[in-house]
Amino acid sequence: MKYLIPYLKKYKKESILAPLFKMLEACFDLIVPLIVADLIDVGIAGRDTHYILTHFGLLLVMALLGLTCSFTAQYFAARAATGTSAGLRHELLDKIQSLSLTEFDQTGAATLITRMTSDVNQVQNGLNMTLRLFMRSPFIVFGAMIMAFTIDVKAALVFVVTIPLLSVVVFGIMLVSIPLYKKVQSALDKVLGITRENLTGSRVNRAFNKEEDEIKDFNNSNDALTKIQLYVGKISALMNPLTYVIINGAVVVLVWTGAIRVNSGCITQGEVVALVNYMSQILVELIKLANLIININKSIACGNRIQAIFELQPSITDHAVTPVAEEKTEHSGEVPEVVFSHVGLTYAGAGEESLTDIDFTVKKGETVGIIGGTGSGKSSVGNLIPRFYDATKGSVQIGGKDVREYSLEELRGKIGMVLQKAVLFKGTIRENMLWGNENATDEDIMQALEVAQAKEFVDKKEGGLDFEIEQGGKNLSGGQRQRMTIARAVVKKPDI
Repeated sequence: MKYLIPYLKKYKKESILAPLFKMLEACFDLIVPLIVADLIDVGIAGRDTHYILTHFGLLLVMALLGLTCSFTAQYFAARAATGTSAGLRHELLDKIQSLSLTEFDQTGAATLITRMTSDVNQVQNGLNMTLRLFMRSPFIVFGAMIMAFTIDVKAALVFVVTIPLLSVVVFGIMLVSIPLYKKVQSALDKVLGITRENLTGSRVNRAFNKEEDEIKDFNNSNDALTKIQLYVGKISALMNPLTYVIINGAVVVLVWTGAIRVNSGCITQGEVVALVNYMSQILVELIKLANLIININKSIACGNRIQAIFELQPSITDHAVTPVAEEKTEHSGEVPEVVFSHVGLTYAGAGEESLTDIDFTVKKGETVGIIGGTGSGKSSVGNLIPRFYDATKGSVQIGGKDVREYSLEELRGKIGMVLQKAVLFKGTIRENMLWGNENATDEDIMQALEVAQAKEFVDKKEGGLDFEIEQGGKNLSGGQRQRMTIARAVVKKPDI
């Protein structure tokens, strides 16, 4: 969880004030049983109405002060937790954007989505609860025990036995449940992966009448997730009954011991009530602490998964270009030639090469088509030019320079690409075209649409270039989407 420290540093004030206000609230809570004891022993025993009303008012003041401190602590804790998780998401997105397609292939989009959403939310909840309760609960537990010793040493010995027993239960369950929560998140990844596949491939499922098979696969994964969640839930559920049994047993012993001590004149009735109140406070705080530990376990499991993404090293590194190098690579209208020099490509985890000894040159002004059966490596050849993947053997050169020596921005700035799957983004036609060239004029866009044979249907759309495209281009036909992506590449006026 050390990766959270840089984000928390921005919220130093909130991270300090939240626990401090919780400690103040705890102090007020610890004073209350003493006021109640005094109220019983003096006010009620002496039938002093004024004394009773005065102490009742004092209890109300304590309650209001405690409530104010609680709200203030909650505000600062929520501010620190939400701000930290926001920074974490930004950083995580930057990291994901820096990864190459090889890491995407190995990790899987479903896992990355889970870590960006569910895992970060879990870390946020854990951090929020930690700032509010991590110091308060132990402070109340040990504070109540110390206060009990100030009342009566012999009666307080019950606390000395009870607290270690409770600690064994709480931390024992914690140690068992931590690894199980990691398995829960992995099972959740699998369910999300199947869901994503079904959503993106819904047409294929229907075309091949595979709905029942997909439902069966989803149910199997969902059942596996449910089973492990139930198992870890049963273990975590032991926390409350076991702690209640110990605490209630301790209360019985305390009342019995207190009765004997009252009868012998060692302590008063009010002090017995105070001791029982302190024991009840310990019960409440340990239940809170137990729930906090469960949430921290989940947060640590999720945090470790997020950390695993941060620790991923991209297989394709970007080379920054110095001003001198930029001067050398600039070209005035000249289209650089593309050279494949004995290129081989083996995908990560694959047993055999997908491309072997590819050797050819494409000169200025030439158009090359690559023909081959499915899986023969046509797309792989195209993907090597903009460095979506790096050649494992040989080299790919543009303008006499290895593509690995260019910065990614400069390299990809030379290339216009139309992918097999036409991807359009939510927004107007103009906004989608400007992805190719943000400085393009409407005239440039219309010219590109004409080249791509898309102008005819764009002119018929309501608003023309201001026509709103839905996410993924769902309100366009497949052919229209393809022509729009061709136009987007043409607008760029790339060298290649």
